[in-house]
Amino acid sequence: MATERTTTVRSRELGAELRDARTRVELRADKLSKSLGWSASKVSRLEHGQRGASDFDLGALLGRLEVDAASRTRIHKLIGEQDLGYFLRAHDGRIADSLTCLIIHERAALTMSKYEPMLVPGLLQTESYARTILEMNQHPPEVVREQVPARLTRQSVLTGPDAPAAEFFIHENCLRDRIGTNQVMHDQVMRLYFMCNWTRLALRVIPLSAGGHPALSHSFNLMTFKPPVGPVAYCETDVATVFVEEPTAVKTYQRKQQVLAGLALDAEQSRSVFARWADFYDRREDRDAEGAGLA
Repeated sequence: MATERTTTVRSRELGAELRDARTRVELRADKLSKSLGWSASKVSRLEHGQRGASDFDLGALLGRLEVDAASRTRIHKLIGEQDLGYFLRAHDGRIADSLTCLIIHERAALTMSKYEPMLVPGLLQTESYARTILEMNQHPPEVVREQVPARLTRQSVLTGPDAPAAEFFIHENCLRDRIGTNQVMHDQVMRLYFMCNWTRLALRVIPLSAGGHPALSHSFNLMTFKPPVGPVAYCETDVATVFVEEPTAVKTYQRKQQVLAGLALDAEQSRSVFARWADFYDRREDRDAEGAGLA
């Protein structure tokens, strides 16, 4: 029997998979429920991860939606996973930007607190910076062509009326360590400078002078949602992203957030740092051009 349940990272991804399957066949939820003899609320709760389904109901639903074999396998795998408070999603040779679990949670977030120690966060990257990173990681050209637009599309979560209140902690290492050419870095840092004016977005630099602290070691993104959904953190590795909703573990990231807030410059000071590094790369670019002219 299907039962009501509190949503989890896994159940919300499952609901998104079912909703996407219905959208692909251009079938309205009310028509789907009638064709299956279900109530409209049953379909809605399934698509929002708020209830489970019997094997019989699931089979009927997937058949009605004409779900292909690959999607069936993915959905059945989701159903078979346990809710342990930690949820792993492999990148399968790509980058995290196309992960359904990542996209649905970033879009639903009310607040977002993101930290990166070595690279400008993907949600803030320019096209040339993102492409350079993928090329440096030796991704095949076809993957680069696919994933750069995916990253830029994902950035739309920071704009519009439903954008989360987002705070980014960016270590000054991200600005100092050059990715690609001086031109790539200049354009990237200038974008950060101008993004300081964006509504509901706060960029804060952790200066080199802050020194060392264990909280600076690893990147993370801590998100909060409309109740009753609890906070979720995710941590990206080279090959997979880990989603964390276990309350004790989430508190670890909340403490990290507080530490970073104490180490970081305020918004106006951070803007000045972006301006200084943009000027640095602009002057470096001028010298490179002069050298090329002499050659």
